[in-house]
Amino acid sequence: MLQFLSSPAILPVILLALSNLFMTTAWYGHLKFPHAGMWAAIGVSWLIAGLEYCLAVPANRIGIKAYDVAQLKTMQEAITLIVFVGFAVLVLGQKFTWHHVGGFVLIGLGAALIFHAPKPV
Repeated sequence: MLQFLSSPAILPVILLALSNLFMTTAWYGHLKFPHAGMWAAIGVSWLIAGLEYCLAVPANRIGIKAYDVAQLKTMQEAITLIVFVGFAVLVLGQKFTWHHVGGFVLIGLGAALIFHAPKPV
């Protein structure tokens, strides 16, 4: 099982999901604390974002063994949307509507196109 999770096809997905949890928290977590000063929000966000980079860089270095750069970026964006929706609904209490679903489905179709494109020669 551990060997499966550490494969160049799977480990980047795990690392990107974790890195996106950190980055989404860095970008939007401060909204839960509107009375905190702007500089405090920026400082804490930068610290959280630093942890995100410690996961995203290895994810891409490992992932390039199994995916091309466009696929890695597309995967990162798709994971970002999934993490963002969960964070927005569960942490920030935002409503998720059919407009969001429709928009994300269209983005998902675009992502599918990237993964089914012929490999460049």
